[in-house]
Amino acid sequence: MTSPNTASGRMQYAPLLGTLSVIPWTSDPSEGERNAPFLLAYSLGDGRGGPAAGEEAMRAVLQEIGLNPGGDLVDVAQTPQVPVKLLVEAGQAVLTMPYLTSQCPVPPEWEEDARRTRQVYFMVATRPWPDGTPGRPVTEERLRAFVGDVGMLAGAAHCLVPVSSLRG
Repeated sequence: MTSPNTASGRMQYAPLLGTLSVIPWTSDPSEGERNAPFLLAYSLGDGRGGPAAGEEAMRAVLQEIGLNPGGDLVDVAQTPQVPVKLLVEAGQAVLTMPYLTSQCPVPPEWEEDARRTRQVYFMVATRPWPDGTPGRPVTEERLRAFVGDVGMLAGAAHCLVPVSSLRG
């Protein structure tokens, strides 16, 4: 079980996006080989104009920063014009990109996986997820239902973000 965390956004789209949240998760250690951990950003769909306006605004934001919703996986380390940065330190993941900054606590195994793989699989859902309310725990089943939804996956932006730390 994990909890989503509120993100702050400063842009013309903010009233349409509404509440932005970020949630981390990683593979279960009992499932064998561990992969890069995951980070998901999404809107609750509570902005002005409702979920449809929020989805349209999220698509516009992603395209503006160089991520193509529904497009190929982007390796940010190989695509410096995509301004997405991730600092992982002391049980926290700090995600910074134009219009969005989020600091969220991460479990020790997530931080360990991020350091080992030196990257995080970051998805930005264009489809709002009103069930992922910040401050309320999200069960594994609810998270799997959202991130496993074919429509959500097809409309999201997907990228690998290199991990930085204060240690160098």
